[in-house]
Amino acid sequence: MKQDVNRFEILEKITPLIENTAMRYNLIPIEIDFSKENHKWFLRIFLYSYEKDITLDDCENVTRSLNDYLDELIPVKYYLEVSSPGLERKFKSDKEFLIFKGRRISLKLKQALDGESEKIFKGEILDWNENEGLKFLRFEDGEELLIPKSNIQSAKLYID
Repeated sequence: MKQDVNRFEILEKITPLIENTAMRYNLIPIEIDFSKENHKWFLRIFLYSYEKDITLDDCENVTRSLNDYLDELIPVKYYLEVSSPGLERKFKSDKEFLIFKGRRISLKLKQALDGESEKIFKGEILDWNENEGLKFLRFEDGEELLIPKSNIQSAKLYID
């Protein structure tokens, strides 16, 4: 018997539970993904902490706390993966610009800025505004740039 699964409905149901559980451990879920790959469902949760690196214990604590509750909310067999986002993972949402404020990133633009030829910059996130875009300190010349959200192709944390 094939079961229809609305992944968006499931994500809507489980997201508050995941956020509250992570918060109990002083963690932030920066990405929650529920998708099907090779006929199998996967729930992937990527955790972040302002104070420390994510450890295996952090992932285990969140997994154990969620297991029984998720089984009640997800009507299909699934595989749960809880991990840190990794050092060079591309940003998946705008909220990551706020979460990673003050951190170094590599930024790729859709179009070069006026008077520039380059579309890839390394620098620091100074601020993020949903309407105005990214306030960014470019390392190569120390210039502060305001980059419209519509011109950002991708961003990821930058490690020296």
